[in-house]
Amino acid sequence: MSIRLKLSTKDRIGMVLDILKILYKYDVNLKALEVGPGIICIKMDRDFRVSLSYLVKQLRAQEDVIEVSQVKLLPYEKREKHMKAVLDATGEGIIAVDKDGIITTFNPAAEKILKVSARDALGKNIAHIISPDIPMLKTIKTGESYDNEEMIIKTSKSKSHYITSGRPILDEEGRPIGAVASLKDMESVMELIHTFTQPAMITFDEILGKSEEITRVKELAKIVAKGDSTVLIRGESGTGKELFARSIHMASPRRDKPFVAVNCAALPDTLLESELFGYEEGAFTGARRGGKQGLFQYADNGTLFLDEIGELSPHLQVKLLRVLQENKVRRIGADEEIPVDVRIIAATNKNLEEMMKKGQFRDDLYYRLNIIPLVIPPLRERKEDIPILTRAFIEKLSYKMKKNVSGISDEAMERLMNYDWPGNIRELSNVIERAMNLCDDVIESHHLFLEYEEISRPAIWGKSGTAIWGKSGRKTLKEMVEETEKLVNNITTSAQKSAFCNLVQILQYMINKN
Repeated sequence: MSIRLKLSTKDRIGMVLDILKILYKYDVNLKALEVGPGIICIKMDRDFRVSLSYLVKQLRAQEDVIEVSQVKLLPYEKREKHMKAVLDATGEGIIAVDKDGIITTFNPAAEKILKVSARDALGKNIAHIISPDIPMLKTIKTGESYDNEEMIIKTSKSKSHYITSGRPILDEEGRPIGAVASLKDMESVMELIHTFTQPAMITFDEILGKSEEITRVKELAKIVAKGDSTVLIRGESGTGKELFARSIHMASPRRDKPFVAVNCAALPDTLLESELFGYEEGAFTGARRGGKQGLFQYADNGTLFLDEIGELSPHLQVKLLRVLQENKVRRIGADEEIPVDVRIIAATNKNLEEMMKKGQFRDDLYYRLNIIPLVIPPLRERKEDIPILTRAFIEKLSYKMKKNVSGISDEAMERLMNYDWPGNIRELSNVIERAMNLCDDVIESHHLFLEYEEISRPAIWGKSGTAIWGKSGRKTLKEMVEETEKLVNNITTSAQKSAFCNLVQILQYMINKN
């Protein structure tokens, strides 16, 4: 056992030397000494020639000593214990090494991540304990920091997969005398990312409609959600295929794991491959240092939604087929395969059967994907749902646009019901949003602009009674803009003129879009 004393003194030159002379006089074995302005802290063995009370009396008698008290810990010991408590409590692995790569700190989280005990690691060279290729060793030599490098360490007994960042420990002249690194287990990183990036909690309740067609599909999807088989969602663009995919995920046992959506038509072939499967460091020019984990790995234990699956190239069709067959992925440039547990939900608006006949889609991949087909009806086949959807869009957009639109007129609703909706629910949402930009209270028929509608009656009238669209049939967008601009000059009220100007802008936008 050791004795620790704290001396409060006047701050003067030679104070420490005077105290050391007293300790030497009574054969005190000094184990530690910590000095600060007006403070001298001593750690010493209990065995010395005089009693502790006599030693304390002699120290108090020394000139400029104000007080002597016994303490449990020296300041540096308190700091070490606080630091150890922090290191033990943190979920990140922390490793520190000296300039020779000898491990000086190895916290419990590092033990868990690397599957190495601190007893076996402390005092050993980190190259022997982990790997000679870890970035910490470079930091010791160069003094350069590094951030978020992915590491996969394999030994004969275990495998570790983690993200690491490191900083050099520098002396007063800026030279590296060691390094410290943090380690995050890859599984924990994925859970953290999912916590902050998980999509909205979309459920089947948010798929609106009471028609027989949509009710039947929803009931089937709820049953499908309980299983783990691959689902192929078929339907026209704008019918809500991703909404169904997310609802299936949220109703499945995987609801607490990632849902990852990928549009196969939105990325070039090479980029899509690296996003889906990941790559090793140096796999190609511009590859990120440390490589990159693919979306299959990120979605592990969760759901991967592959939208527009019909756009996959033949090369990627082969790779996807292998994942479905083997439940393993291989990064670009890697030699080993990584096991994954991912449920695939695919979607397309294309005729895959026709594509198979033309050799554009692999038969074996089709049968792997089409285990559970789910066909979403177009809006024109469930028109009784249009009023429900319209009211929901008005309510949602009123809040978003900060407008108090109370509803829609019967005449306007009749136009919506008589339209064929080639763009399905997405087009209906756009039409309602355009109309709400033009109205103040209730959406009227003349506020609706239906892009592919054959107008059989006047919709908007000028001062002279001339219709912008008349019984002469469909007009081109350009003709509509020209006629509308002419009528603006004949309108008397500012409110009407403002509405017409808004309409001109919308029509011009449609021309540019087309």
